[in-house]
Amino acid sequence: MSHKNKEFSISSWAIENRVTVYIFTLLIVVTGLIAYVTMPREDFPEIIENKVYISSVFPGNSAEDVEKLIIKPLEKQIKNISGVEKVTASSFQDYGMIIAEFSDKVSIEDAKTKIKDKVDIVKADTDWPNLDNGSKVEPSVFELNISEEVPILNINLKGNYTTQQLKDYGKKLQDDIEEIPEVKKVDILGVDDKEVEIAVDIFKMTAAQVSFDDIQNAVKYENMTLSGGNLISQGSRNNIRIVGEIKDPKELENIVIKHNGGTVYLKDVAVVSFKEKEKTTYAREKGKEVVMLNVKKRSGQNMISAIEQVKEKLTLAHENYLPKDLKVELTNDQSSRVEHQVDELSNHIIFGIVLVMIVLMFTMGLRNSLFVGAAIPLSMMIAFTILAAFGLTLNTMVLFGLVMGLGLLVDDGIVVVDNVFANMKKGMPRVQASKVGIGEIAWPVISSTATTLMAFLPFALWPGTMGKFMIYFPITLSVTLTASLFVAMVVNAAMTGGSMDIEDRNVTTKTAKKYTLILGIIGILFVIIGNVNDTKFARGIGHFALISLGLMWLYKWKMYQWTQDFQHSFFPRLEEKYKRFLAKILTGRNAWFALGGIIGMLFLSIFLLGLFPRKVLFFPENIPRQVITYIEYPQGTDIEKTNKATLFVEKQVIDIMKKYIDPKTNENYLAESIVSQVGVGAGNPNVDAGSANETPFKGKVTVNFSEFKFRRGVNTSDVLDEIRARVKGIAGAKVTVEKDANGPPAGYPISVQLTGAAGTDYDVMLKEADKMIAFIDAKKIAGIERLNVDVNKESPELEVKVDRVNAGSLGVSTGQLGFNLRRSVYGQEISTFKEGDDDYNIVVRMQDDQRKNENILFNQSLTFRNQTNGQMMQVPISAVSSTEKTNTYNQIKRKNYKRIMTIYSNVLTGYNGDEITKQIGTELKSYELPKGISYSFSGVQEEQGKNQSFLMYALFLAMAGITIIIVLQFNSVSKTLVILFTVLLSFSGVFYGYVIANMDFVILMTMMGIISLAGIVVKNGIVLMDFFVLLLDKKVAEKDVESHNDLSLVEIKEVIIESGKNRLRPVLLTALTAVLGLIPLAIGLNFDFFGLITDLNPHLYMGGDNVIFWSPLAWTIIFGLTYATVLTLVMVPVMFYLVKRTKYWLRDRNKVA
Repeated sequence: MSHKNKEFSISSWAIENRVTVYIFTLLIVVTGLIAYVTMPREDFPEIIENKVYISSVFPGNSAEDVEKLIIKPLEKQIKNISGVEKVTASSFQDYGMIIAEFSDKVSIEDAKTKIKDKVDIVKADTDWPNLDNGSKVEPSVFELNISEEVPILNINLKGNYTTQQLKDYGKKLQDDIEEIPEVKKVDILGVDDKEVEIAVDIFKMTAAQVSFDDIQNAVKYENMTLSGGNLISQGSRNNIRIVGEIKDPKELENIVIKHNGGTVYLKDVAVVSFKEKEKTTYAREKGKEVVMLNVKKRSGQNMISAIEQVKEKLTLAHENYLPKDLKVELTNDQSSRVEHQVDELSNHIIFGIVLVMIVLMFTMGLRNSLFVGAAIPLSMMIAFTILAAFGLTLNTMVLFGLVMGLGLLVDDGIVVVDNVFANMKKGMPRVQASKVGIGEIAWPVISSTATTLMAFLPFALWPGTMGKFMIYFPITLSVTLTASLFVAMVVNAAMTGGSMDIEDRNVTTKTAKKYTLILGIIGILFVIIGNVNDTKFARGIGHFALISLGLMWLYKWKMYQWTQDFQHSFFPRLEEKYKRFLAKILTGRNAWFALGGIIGMLFLSIFLLGLFPRKVLFFPENIPRQVITYIEYPQGTDIEKTNKATLFVEKQVIDIMKKYIDPKTNENYLAESIVSQVGVGAGNPNVDAGSANETPFKGKVTVNFSEFKFRRGVNTSDVLDEIRARVKGIAGAKVTVEKDANGPPAGYPISVQLTGAAGTDYDVMLKEADKMIAFIDAKKIAGIERLNVDVNKESPELEVKVDRVNAGSLGVSTGQLGFNLRRSVYGQEISTFKEGDDDYNIVVRMQDDQRKNENILFNQSLTFRNQTNGQMMQVPISAVSSTEKTNTYNQIKRKNYKRIMTIYSNVLTGYNGDEITKQIGTELKSYELPKGISYSFSGVQEEQGKNQSFLMYALFLAMAGITIIIVLQFNSVSKTLVILFTVLLSFSGVFYGYVIANMDFVILMTMMGIISLAGIVVKNGIVLMDFFVLLLDKKVAEKDVESHNDLSLVEIKEVIIESGKNRLRPVLLTALTAVLGLIPLAIGLNFDFFGLITDLNPHLYMGGDNVIFWSPLAWTIIFGLTYATVLTLVMVPVMFYLVKRTKYWLRDRNKVA
């Protein structure tokens, strides 16, 4: 592409219409600030997976029955739906769940419609099972938004009150909080709902010849209110209303349930009580029983706003109806964590801006650095406006996109301002210098920005859950970098055309004194107001004014001279040294030696990486923010036994955490809360597969740690190890200790899936799983916490076999016998008791001591009227059936229509899951599996394989896109190859950096960094190469020849040297600003600018959750960009010169021939 002294029309328009641009810029700032303030905040982005869930409740049935009668018929129909990529199913006692995962091409609404249509077909089949009341089993089809299922706040109620009183207060709070638009629902844990129980004495009921049906019909037809129509009398219409609903459960006692042979009242055969349901849950906070309210927000709503409103509701409740001695404690407050995450990354952005501005000020002067630096806040304001308009939330991924782009935002501005500055130094008027300067470099700047975007855009194609998690990163970067290009071409153009100057001027003494008076008065006044009223905002204004005053005098006395010395002394000397270096290296064979040396260094980096291999991780190894201890007994264990074990674990955890209590404040600086749950809510989401049934055999204890900066250097991984060591050895229970997941869900780090072919016996698979666990354990592989299998056959079952011949002769059916037993044990909801706005079930069942006695239960008589002779009959259940004690599965799992089970484990601290999995894979090569059973690695390993494949595809797409853009820019293969060689150099820098720094190779973040590097590094190559072409064009015009090839090799060498010298500053600055923008995040330096301004306390500390997550990506870019920039300044001139030299040699040889 040839260069002429032409203008770039958009920039020229901006220079001529500066006032319009300034007003538009002000509008950008205002809208951006409004968007920033109003955007909903959250930790990680909400992930709505392309999955449809089908759940079905089928009470009284085993996992095998649920699989046979519910899961398989549904799977048969789902199998025919187009777009389904994976189907997983789980069958439990009383409950079944199917998850159909669709491709991203199918919308979630279309997917739900397809599933619902197939469910309707299955329900219409005559074989589809019925419930007790005769209605068909009704599967529920829904999508699941994880963010709506995770509590954002726990409210714990405790005090000298009964659990019922605490629950009553909790229900009032529940009603108040659910009025908040941002809140989806509030769950109450730690206390069960109440019910009206009709506890039947089976002996009295048998003696009175009364059946469960008699009680059900009597209560059902007495406890009702209904309309009898209208009575027209004396010209008026009167509604007839029969009122029969009970006002007090005790009224049920006097209901007549039998007339024949004497009146039998309900109280004669049963006890009526209004009581809590059978205990299914316990909840404690730091060892004290509480009633816990779990607050869950709606999708897309502002978490911080929601929790603030909840706190306001609590304040009002304390004023209006909560007793003063009732303790209300808030735990698991996600808003504080989100605010901390936002503040931490915001401070990284500010710190990065400060570092970038310091560099720009030293190299370009204060005025010019302000022109360039304006790109950062303006680009971010534009990004906030656009992101808010599209409904995005302000989350970690968006903020990191801003941090990542921080140093890149000024790149375009640097090149623009530097070229305008160079033209002004040549004597051009300001406006002409701006128009011509931007016109000369507009297209290379656009091309270089396009190559950077091309590196990030493939991330938007990332499929699956990880793609939904990561997509915010390329979106934010693309919007921000595009905005920075707009700022450079329009806003910077207007600023340079109107205000740019060659020389910086120091602040005059008169001006300094004037601003000292103004800023001093403002500062002192607002500090006094802030301290008197304890207002951080006022105090912040005062401190900001005083700090600005100090910086002004520092600039006047010292920094102005330092910047002048740097610009007029140090940098010119550096340019001259670089010029002499290029002249020397482009002489004789030096260029070939340089090329060979750098290629050798590339191979050396690869060799060193192989010699000192890095530990490979899929996702960054996070420091725990939570430690969760799961306790699991065999299914069928009583909740009281589980609670006892949970109390033991709880005590151990509390004892461990006592050492972190500050003796001065008596507050625990490490643990914000220690919450225990037993039964409901105590399951492990990694293995429970969405089970909604009660889990009295499960418990968990959760430690929520304080924010990183408050932990006083304590490593929470060490706390996890200590807890793990202390809670071992609970007889009969599986105890696992885990930490919170980092990023999207992927499963356990060690996960071996066994798959059975059609017809494979599940018993055989389970035995094989146990054998495989024993085989792996025998290999003594270090780092495995404990291998478990997610399926067991420990659920006790009492199998009742009906003697059909004998039962039939007595007029007893299997259904009649089954329903009677179910009523006796489970009970049956026969009516509803209304109290205020609440409805309570009226349930009939056998009284507690009798239904827990096997002899009484199976010797009870079935009372019914013989249909042949009309006589009452009583047949003992034991006379027509027999019982056998067996065990059944806790669950049956299926994947893509085949039975599966998974062997899984956590990894101990300090060990690598990938390495352990490779060891297991090596050992299993010698393990023989029975025919029909196969194994594969699932969980993290399965996800890792998919994402590695995508990242390689993304790298290919990025390189292909970058290559196309460079070819379009230069229309030259040789120039394109020279620039692309800089990408290889950046990879070499990454390898050296990782080996020298002894860092882990985090597949996800390191690969993202490498792909990002490809787009960032070529920017300098494009700018440098374009300037070669620009000066060659000018030389061609000066010599009045036809093309570059008509110039002598000496002239080309002079152009290359002069181009290198002129482009040294923008090349170094663009790389240095990008590196400095990432340094705070890479090293984990946290500097609280808001704390500094408001309280003069910067809260300086190192480390943090964001550092662990993003540091590998930041270091990858820093290593690669630093190394590649230094070598680019050498290799691009050398290779361009060698290409020209080779072409001339070939031309001369052909002439001779």
